Amino acid sequence: MESLYLLIPLSAALVLFILAVFGWALNRGQFEELEQEGERILHADGDELDVDQARPGRQPEESPDRS
Repeated sequence: MESLYLLIPLSAALVLFILAVFGWALNRGQFEELEQEGERILHADGDELDVDQARPGRQPEESPDRS
């Protein structure tokens, strides 16, 4: 029973903290244009991260620092 005197205020403080973080994210625009971010990975930019990570069927270009 004595543990409830500690757990109830801690849980109320946690809920208030979570609501504050959610309100902060909502005001900062974190939930705007959700579909655009989901479709961003589906469209190829044409930029490769590394020369060795060429698309299938393409030969990697030689970098000038290789011997």
